[in-house]
Amino acid sequence: MISREPTLERLALAQSLMLDPFGLSEATLAKALATIREHRVDDADLYFQTTRHEGWSLEEGIVKSGSFSIDQGVGVRAVAGEKTAFAYSDDLSEAALMDAARTVRTIAAAGQQRRVKVGGGPKARVAASRTLYGPTDPIASLDSAGKVALLERIEKMARAKDPRIVQVMASVAAEHDVVLIARADGTRAADVRPLVRVSVTVIAEQNGRREVGSGGGGGRFGLGYFQDALLQSYVDQAAKAALTNLEARPAPAGEMDVVLGPGWPGILLHEAVGHGLEGDFNRKGSSTFSGRVGQRVAAKGVTVLDDGTLPDRRGSLNVDDEGHASGRNVLIEDGILRGYIQDSLNARLMGVKPTGNGRRESYAHLPMPRMTNTYMLGGQQDPAEIIASLKRGIYATNFGGGQVDITSGRFVFSASEAFWVENGKILYPVKGATLIGNGPEAMTRVSMIGHDMALDTGVGVCGKEGQSVPVGVGQPTLRIDKLTVGGTA
Repeated sequence: MISREPTLERLALAQSLMLDPFGLSEATLAKALATIREHRVDDADLYFQTTRHEGWSLEEGIVKSGSFSIDQGVGVRAVAGEKTAFAYSDDLSEAALMDAARTVRTIAAAGQQRRVKVGGGPKARVAASRTLYGPTDPIASLDSAGKVALLERIEKMARAKDPRIVQVMASVAAEHDVVLIARADGTRAADVRPLVRVSVTVIAEQNGRREVGSGGGGGRFGLGYFQDALLQSYVDQAAKAALTNLEARPAPAGEMDVVLGPGWPGILLHEAVGHGLEGDFNRKGSSTFSGRVGQRVAAKGVTVLDDGTLPDRRGSLNVDDEGHASGRNVLIEDGILRGYIQDSLNARLMGVKPTGNGRRESYAHLPMPRMTNTYMLGGQQDPAEIIASLKRGIYATNFGGGQVDITSGRFVFSASEAFWVENGKILYPVKGATLIGNGPEAMTRVSMIGHDMALDTGVGVCGKEGQSVPVGVGQPTLRIDKLTVGGTA
């Protein structure tokens, strides 16, 4: 059996789902783009999408909710200089597409400093792409009974873990997302994006005190990935967090050295540094990293990447939402700022190339520069030695919510699992520890980097300007000197 190259296979599937059933063709796409080009524009694209989503949740052994949804539509965009015109429709007919194209054509090009009229009807060409995950339909990878049975196994595992666990909540979600991008320069790209996630939350009780713990993971594959050993690891993670916090004491406050654990604590790096390296903030000069390419922004040994090319990872993409192949982008190298992550608009205005980071929540949203999988590379030191180096400080292994100011770099993060360390010994868990600092400044205070770099288990969701996209984070064990800890003691 002879099969087509994966990029062509994805284009064929997208066409069969979103063009053929509605009488659309390559000629229709070219006509819509030609309509937009009747005015002077720098860029234009059509973004078709169809998404099927299914979710199940279980609590106290009972399936409390089940949902299934289908969403499809097209977003039409024209860009001239810094100005963008955008229209979208959940109707995939030619009439709706042409109406959207005429709407965005009205963009006012007068007075723009950078105007290049796109040529008349460039020949269509297939965009470069990657094959990081298969075109699996995760919803069909397990039947309804199997999904319920998966949740029941999670609950059984959690109940058996410890008698102090009094409540268990579990959920499973699967999504099959197909996108098709047609750009004014003739580029055609498509992607078929599976996404699954399992979550477990437990409540533990002891002497009238209740604490919550959570775990889970996922990625771009089918539900068969969630074998019992993996589910048990999620349960262990959730139970450990809840049971540890039952013994937690109020966290001390003040300036102190802090050690961050590997994996999910990379969310602090994502928020406090990653967002500040997105191209739009730097083009506008609103990021604390603006204009600092080539300068030292972190301690020696600190290398930060945004990498959308990791196979099967939650934040990975074969192509971004503008038709560019995802990239492995070195943002900070040995403490030196090397560049920013870019979408097409900001890359053009900054005179650089797109980095494969143009992302949008759906066809009803505009693309913008967004992270994929953002992580710090490991160093040479033993994690145990890093913890042993603390005289008095916090060892934080998990984080909950947080917020950051892009302009100043200031951040506030709550540790959901942390320990008090004295003279290199972990003494007891603490509750209520809040890390407060400045992202770029904190990166200059990294004094030890472990060799245990780990990515999160596949649960990250990033929000920006009202849009949410799946992402990954990661880091090794890190020691950061002189962070402010807000505590409850």
